[in-house]
Amino acid sequence: MSVHPIEFRYGSSEMKQIWSEDGKLRYLLEVEVALAKAEADCGYIPRKAADEIEMAVSKVTSERVAEIEAEIHHDIMAVVKAISEQIGTENDYVHYGATSNDIIDTTLALQFRESFSILVLKLKRLRNVLVDLASENKARVCAARTHGQIAVPTTYGMRFAVWAMEIDRHLHRLYESRKRIEVGQMTGAVGTQAAFGKQGMEIQARTLELLGLASVEVATQIIQRDRHAEYIMLLANIATSLEKIFTEIRTLQRSEIAEISEGFGKKQVGSSTMPHKRNPIKSEQICGLARIIRSFVLPALENNTLWDERDLTNSSSERITFPETTILSDHIITLSIDVLTNLEFNEERIKQNLSLMRGLNMSEAVMIQLTRKIGRQRAHEIIRTAAMDAYACGDSFSDTLLKEPLIAEHFSKDQIEFMISPENYIGTAVEQVERVVALLRQNECLE
Repeated sequence: MSVHPIEFRYGSSEMKQIWSEDGKLRYLLEVEVALAKAEADCGYIPRKAADEIEMAVSKVTSERVAEIEAEIHHDIMAVVKAISEQIGTENDYVHYGATSNDIIDTTLALQFRESFSILVLKLKRLRNVLVDLASENKARVCAARTHGQIAVPTTYGMRFAVWAMEIDRHLHRLYESRKRIEVGQMTGAVGTQAAFGKQGMEIQARTLELLGLASVEVATQIIQRDRHAEYIMLLANIATSLEKIFTEIRTLQRSEIAEISEGFGKKQVGSSTMPHKRNPIKSEQICGLARIIRSFVLPALENNTLWDERDLTNSSSERITFPETTILSDHIITLSIDVLTNLEFNEERIKQNLSLMRGLNMSEAVMIQLTRKIGRQRAHEIIRTAAMDAYACGDSFSDTLLKEPLIAEHFSKDQIEFMISPENYIGTAVEQVERVVALLRQNECLE
């Protein structure tokens, strides 16, 4: 019986496979084999023993491991026993010299590595979708808003370019953090490698070389959890960026604004009782799941505070935090790509919202030009007074401005109409977008 929505609603099969029990067992066995090979390479165990261990792991099943764990109540020893019973002859070298967390933490590093590979590819796709949207909409002028109020114009290209750069920064954070997170260990019971003798550092280095992982510089019984907290915080940061983007998408889809909207399937149902509804349900799902991802930051930080060389308080929470954070992050990135790829623009409403304030949102443009004639502070007060009069009487801003003698003295009606035309006041928006698009497309070629 399915209980958790990840089992049937959220997440890709490729990411869930990495964090499934079968996937985890596969990595655990891979680590045990690498350890045995490394110990054989270092002359610590017989080569035959390592070969037997490598052949035995192919016969180990998750069902058998679960049966043994139910009897002995220890997950890693269940794996060790499952391997040992498949060898068929006496072999005392499975898991030789290692402690459980040597295997667990190194397995986690393998899971992080595979997860990173998927996340990087999807974040690149998301960034590239945003780059294309920025390029396609670089000159699509729209109302900008500050404090929820209409401000001077911007372009949709600017919005998408800002978001594309943010996703690109997350990609750089992923690349940079991997060297700290994709790290394994073979340090023994309390980190001293005593069970491996003088060959401990050599065995650790060789094991991790075989696995393609970096080697921890020093550890207790576990790899210190500041690394793992960084992983969770990184995904929470990405999730928060997505929540920001799709909060804006939801806002712009509001009936009162209605400038853009999610794509809506021909047979899609918006409401069980209101047939007209076209709800931004995918954007809402992204925002909702971002809150879950972010909620794991606190336990991740607290998991770094353990007793002495270690206790077990991190283990139970990590069985939840790592899979859920990773699977849900993967899910909302995929969903983000889908929504943005199928985004719909309502050009009529974009224009209506630009003119909604009858030119008042262009007050800065007039003030800047008037400043050249009479000075900044004086110009600001004259334009502010005119704007408040326009608010009060409901006249267009241009008509109100022409009633002010000092303004009429310096500008004609045509000049004022030109100044309060949104298309004439977007500054370097197009050039900035073109610069971002060129930069990120160059980055894509270099990756």
